[in-house]
Amino acid sequence: MVNIAVVGTGRIGTHHIGALVDRVKGATVTALVDTDIARAEELARTYSIDCVAASLDEAFEKAAADAVVISSPVVTHLPLIRTAAAAGKAIFTEKPIGKDTAEAREATEVTAQAGVVFQVGFNRRFSESWAVAHENVSKGLVGEVQRYHSITRDPGPYGGNPATTPIGTIFKETLIHDFDTINWFMGDSRPVSVFASADALIRPDAKNDGFLDSAVVVIKYDNGAIATAEASFSAAYGYDLRGEVFGSAGMVQMGEPTNTVARTFTDGGMVVPTEGTDTSRYHESYVAEFDTFCRRVMGEGLPHPSGEDGVMAQAIAEAAQLSTSESRLVRIEEIL
Repeated sequence: MVNIAVVGTGRIGTHHIGALVDRVKGATVTALVDTDIARAEELARTYSIDCVAASLDEAFEKAAADAVVISSPVVTHLPLIRTAAAAGKAIFTEKPIGKDTAEAREATEVTAQAGVVFQVGFNRRFSESWAVAHENVSKGLVGEVQRYHSITRDPGPYGGNPATTPIGTIFKETLIHDFDTINWFMGDSRPVSVFASADALIRPDAKNDGFLDSAVVVIKYDNGAIATAEASFSAAYGYDLRGEVFGSAGMVQMGEPTNTVARTFTDGGMVVPTEGTDTSRYHESYVAEFDTFCRRVMGEGLPHPSGEDGVMAQAIAEAAQLSTSESRLVRIEEIL
């Protein structure tokens, strides 16, 4: 049994708490941590969790905890990782690890020095489509990987507030999933350069404030392979995650814009639903990543997104942001 303190009870934190309580064998949520005590208390009542605390230290004093799940804003990640590592707790953190590559590297070093389990929330690796595709690529079924294309389009209409969206979010919070997945499929090959182009096509009125809602990124790897990743904050037809790996012997595709394989045909044409969000369409992948985390805490050696993986994905994200702002190709060594 793994006793877990969850930090952050916002949208994604609320989802994670439910997944851990309802679906993850061996997980027990013993404490909720948030500065919004009223919101945390409401969730605690919903899931019969005894401890609510305003800080991680307070949670450690009040409740048993073997591990910490961090789902709070990114500015809090590194301080929380330091606190948890110093207390000898296993740590799962949502992406990105920190505000920048330097913070991500420090977090990775701190957890390694403390000797604690550390895992980054790149749940796309745990989606069945991507997991099967990765296995096939690893077996060499598509030959030598030459191209990878990745798509992340959030469901529209865009309802966010550009004024409160940190600059670079499309790279550091959205496309960072794509960057990690691409690195994962590329195996031992390392990214060497990044060129990105981005704009405010959905909210052009916010462009002068640095807001970006549409982007395309080209990544070159040291084996010559070329990857592209694109993102949009508003796909009118729904949540759209897809990927394609093209190699010397074949191709594998992952994901689709529809949320079911069923198609309905009538005299009006074909109908297939596309509605959904990250937590509804990819709920099972979140459950799977937490299952892996808990099993690792209990001593199993399982593949997982590591701190080093998080650092590399964040480096690509920073390179993409720099490339966009300076309209030039950026070498990864400039970031790392």
